[in-house]
Amino acid sequence: MAETRAPAAATGLRRLFMRKSVAQMHAEHAQGELKKSLGALNLVSLGIGCIIGTGIFVLTGRAAAQFAGPGIMISFVITGVLCAFVALCYAELAAMLPVSGSAYSYSYASMGELVAWFMGLLLVLEYGLAAATVAVGWSSYAVSLLQDIGIDIPPELTAAPGVAVMQGGEIVGHGVANVPAICAIGAVTALLVVGIQESATANNIIVVVKLAVVIAFICVGAFFVDPANWHPMIPEQVPPPPEGAERGLWADIRRALLDVITAENTSRYGIGGIITAAATIFFAYLGFEAVSTAGAEARDPARDMPIGIIGSLLVCTALYILTSAVLVGIVPFAELDTPAPIAVAVNAMGMPWFAVLVKIGAIAGISSVMLVLLYGQTRIFYTMARDGLLPEAFARVHPRYRTPWIDTLIVGVVTAGFAGFMSLDALANLTNVGSLAAFGMVCLTVLYLRVTQPALDRPFRAPLFPLVPVIGALMCGLLLMSLMAHAETRDFFLIYLGGGILLYFVYGLRHSKLGKGEIVIGAEPVPDLPKKLDV
Repeated sequence: MAETRAPAAATGLRRLFMRKSVAQMHAEHAQGELKKSLGALNLVSLGIGCIIGTGIFVLTGRAAAQFAGPGIMISFVITGVLCAFVALCYAELAAMLPVSGSAYSYSYASMGELVAWFMGLLLVLEYGLAAATVAVGWSSYAVSLLQDIGIDIPPELTAAPGVAVMQGGEIVGHGVANVPAICAIGAVTALLVVGIQESATANNIIVVVKLAVVIAFICVGAFFVDPANWHPMIPEQVPPPPEGAERGLWADIRRALLDVITAENTSRYGIGGIITAAATIFFAYLGFEAVSTAGAEARDPARDMPIGIIGSLLVCTALYILTSAVLVGIVPFAELDTPAPIAVAVNAMGMPWFAVLVKIGAIAGISSVMLVLLYGQTRIFYTMARDGLLPEAFARVHPRYRTPWIDTLIVGVVTAGFAGFMSLDALANLTNVGSLAAFGMVCLTVLYLRVTQPALDRPFRAPLFPLVPVIGALMCGLLLMSLMAHAETRDFFLIYLGGGILLYFVYGLRHSKLGKGEIVIGAEPVPDLPKKLDV
């Protein structure tokens, strides 16, 4: 890693908001820039492969059972529209800054180092806790599959402490530790330390398997749907509105939005439940922003990045709506409060062979998502360490495997702890909080750069400016507030951010290379999880 020294280091308050210029960002990644070989279809395939995972296989059932009922279909529409606005903002930034680091790098180039550090904290929740959430989902499907072949794991070893373990609609025990989830994270961590070279063919197979499972479930499950399970589409709010309150669709919408803004949305079902469910299933869309990280490999970023991001979103949204419709049509929504709702549905079909195939496909698909998320988290820490914001050990590369092995081990151990000892609801809520906050900041970044640096070369511009970034930021804020109504989620998030900001002033501020006048030249090694998908 070579370095050159800038003329002078920053001082005072200006130091906190020092920015890397766009030209500097390009220079830092010039030596390691990958071959520009990805077209629009490659990027759409990449997005679909990253998006479809635990969100649809795990959280759909819980969101329907706890908040939305059959209205979960409407929740997917709301979340899909929000992600479209955010995706357009990502596309503009990715085309303008086709470098590694994604939102962290965008923040560094726009609002400065302190904001970039804040974004890094949010990305820990988006990637690190998301990987733990995925591991819990993987565990549920693995346990269900093992039961199908006559292997029973004690329920105490399949869930976080105190979490009720359900089988056949009955509580069969309470968790002590989710051992399968811990083992899954351990296996993936070992693979990332050693280095795993996925071929384009292997990546394509994983994408095809996940799509085949979802499409097969939709097509076969449609014959087992009982339309009566869809009614009412929006279950009555529990507890009901106060006596004398205005009723009707628009009155319910106004009251639900007011409850979200005032953090009073603690009721279940109704319009408020649909909004809360939309925030809960936001996890299902995590991954579309991964397309933005492939900007340096896109043949024509201005054309291909928007197609890749929006195209993958449209395909996944359509599949999600159809999957949720079939799911709540087969099984009454109240019975879907389980980490493996699709497994429950296929078991209800009375087709054991099909259930086994679906579970195997779900496990394979979820495994790939877990791998990508852990990989992404380690590379975010790697980038921050290169900038001096984290200890140098996080950027230390193994002499044989050429991977950031210390970084990977630390991330793996911490993630395994979360996966083994935190409930699915807590993990999903915190992941969604971090992701919504990060996505809202991306929208604000587009606004900031358009105003402060209008002359920047923008191969792609988000349309209808400033409506797209403004609406995207507002929708992120609305769903974020719906999750922050939960005291445990809110308290953990605020304590986490407070501790993270303190760490910046104790360590990051003192060791930042940009703050000391040093500019990093060169880039990280070629990733060991290639993004190329030959479609």
